[in-house]
Amino acid sequence: MSSLLPISLKAPQFWYRPRGWLARLLNPIAHVYGGQVIARMRMQGTRAGVPVVCIGNFTLGGAGKTPLALEVAEILRQTGQKPAFLTRGYGGREKGPLVVTSDASADQVGDEALLLAQKGLTILSADRPAGAALAVSQGATIIVMDDGFQNPSLDKDCSIIAVDGETGIGNGMVFPAGPLRAPIHDQVPFASAVVVIGPGDAGTVVHEFARGSGLAVFRARIGLDPSAPSLRGKRVLAFAGIGRPEKFFKTLADMGAIIAATEVFADHHAFTEEDAGRIALRAQSARLVPVTTTKDMVRLSGGPARIGLASISQVVPIRLFFEEEAELHDFLVKRFRLGG
Repeated sequence: MSSLLPISLKAPQFWYRPRGWLARLLNPIAHVYGGQVIARMRMQGTRAGVPVVCIGNFTLGGAGKTPLALEVAEILRQTGQKPAFLTRGYGGREKGPLVVTSDASADQVGDEALLLAQKGLTILSADRPAGAALAVSQGATIIVMDDGFQNPSLDKDCSIIAVDGETGIGNGMVFPAGPLRAPIHDQVPFASAVVVIGPGDAGTVVHEFARGSGLAVFRARIGLDPSAPSLRGKRVLAFAGIGRPEKFFKTLADMGAIIAATEVFADHHAFTEEDAGRIALRAQSARLVPVTTTKDMVRLSGGPARIGLASISQVVPIRLFFEEEAELHDFLVKRFRLGG
């Protein structure tokens, strides 16, 4: 249930427009689908033995869950906890449970699992209770679950919902009529907090709705990691296989890069040798610097062309910055009665 959209399928534009005839036509199917999701969410799950923080979203598609999971884990570390990330490894072939190691490939475990593993103990498991058990056996005192808000198999002690500020909940309708996984009023009782990431009126609407529903609400923005390279004045070929590539291109422009060419792929795209060879040749022929995201870089492995492209590409690392980090720290401390 983590994602019901195929990796190669982009969200249709009508999801983010005022409700039209197509959305209304699909609404009967959406009613059935949303009802099934909520019925499943109400099922009893398994206790992990340690607290579980779920980083999820109300909608299909990406909303910044992985950067949010990384920052929540860092706050938990500051309180003396030993968090472990739990992921199902979307886009990889492994089912687990297993500990994600540095020599794993994106083909095996998915790109998000590799990003998480760079920052801490990461368990991949399609069976979330089994993954939680492995995390505890590895010394975890708290689990940060990346995605799985609608999956009932593992009980959650706290669910923090990521919301994209630009898109919010779209037209407010349920899949396939809109991006919601279930009606928003039915999902809210299962949530503990909402983090709106980035500016936008759509996110503000969700922010105010969540606050009015009694949830803790926070704002955050995606920004450059201090380790990001200087690209000011450089002519670049920007390539990305992420949910919102236009946001990456805007970041490059804000850095002062001159975007001479772009290559856009579907989210979680598995780069082929042909893809890599073409991008490298295009960049070298036009004397451009290939630039990509951290998430895309971890997928450039497994063949000489991909490794070659990785070796000549610049990575622009980003991270999440909270407007109310102290308040989120206090929220987590009180929620779990932590030290710090």
